[in-house]
Amino acid sequence: MYGALLNRDTTFEGVFYVGVKTTGIFCRPTCPAKKPKAENVEYFASPHEALYGGYRPCLRCSPLNKEKKPPELVERLRDAVEQSPTGRVSGVELQAIGIDPSTARRQFQRHYGITFHAYQRARRMGLALNEVRNGNTVIDAQLNNGFESASGFWEAFKSVFGVPPSKAEQVNCLHARWFETPLGAMLALANEEGLHLLEFVDRRGLEREIAGLMKRSKCAVVPGDNSHLEKIGTELKDYFDGTATSFTVPLVTNGSAFEDDVWALLRIIPPGETWSYAQLAQTLNRPMTTRAVGRANGRNCLALVIPCHRVIRADGNLCGYGGGVWRKQWLLEHERQVVRQAA
Repeated sequence: MYGALLNRDTTFEGVFYVGVKTTGIFCRPTCPAKKPKAENVEYFASPHEALYGGYRPCLRCSPLNKEKKPPELVERLRDAVEQSPTGRVSGVELQAIGIDPSTARRQFQRHYGITFHAYQRARRMGLALNEVRNGNTVIDAQLNNGFESASGFWEAFKSVFGVPPSKAEQVNCLHARWFETPLGAMLALANEEGLHLLEFVDRRGLEREIAGLMKRSKCAVVPGDNSHLEKIGTELKDYFDGTATSFTVPLVTNGSAFEDDVWALLRIIPPGETWSYAQLAQTLNRPMTTRAVGRANGRNCLALVIPCHRVIRADGNLCGYGGGVWRKQWLLEHERQVVRQAA
């Protein structure tokens, strides 16, 4: 890691962060600042761990900056897929353009949480699903999306969506999109009905959360886009730019009746204000359910749009938040500042 820091190796962008003991600042491994001595450095897996370690973000490399782009190689790979989403870029073709296939797999996995091969496959399958749904024949969907073998297409389709192509109309497919924000990357999942999930990608237990959502919704998740993902992208930008404090994207919740009541109530807490768990329970006319309200908050998988960060303890302490207490504090202060400026 120290070698990567000295060489400003983009391969390690997002893999670790560097805390400099002599300055109290933490940086990306690609920071252009003068390099510290090895004995004055400690490493962190994420920005919030560095913040908990007592370090502040570097002003030169902006480790929390939403405009930080993925490594160049990852962008090249992603663009190659989007230029021809129905095709395949093989290992031989990667080598021909000077990219080592193992490096491509590792960097793509590191940045997006899915291998380059799996991303290509899922992208093609998502397009194939839409074709079959829209009336194209299975053979047309197979050929249009780069599958030479009918049996290979059949098996690939079934492994992703759980049903054969002939039953494509039964598949509830969620498209996944990645958004960069000043507080780190967020993952959004949505279908034609609305937004199902919006979470910080480093949230503990996110994989279990997605697996549970897939099971409850009987859906598959593939990379892609739709109008609701476009809308939440715009609304996230407005929120973090300080031009808006609320969201209008349609939501799909998968909770119990009690949880849906709690989540609906969360959405009426005004920006810049906080309620206690007890206050929520009282407003629901169920004063003895404070703990249940807390559990419902924890099960909310639509961060920011269902603002569970606006709930604190009765004594004023911030307490737990799935995205980290440091994010909760930032979000509350951000909203207060936006409200003050609008007043």
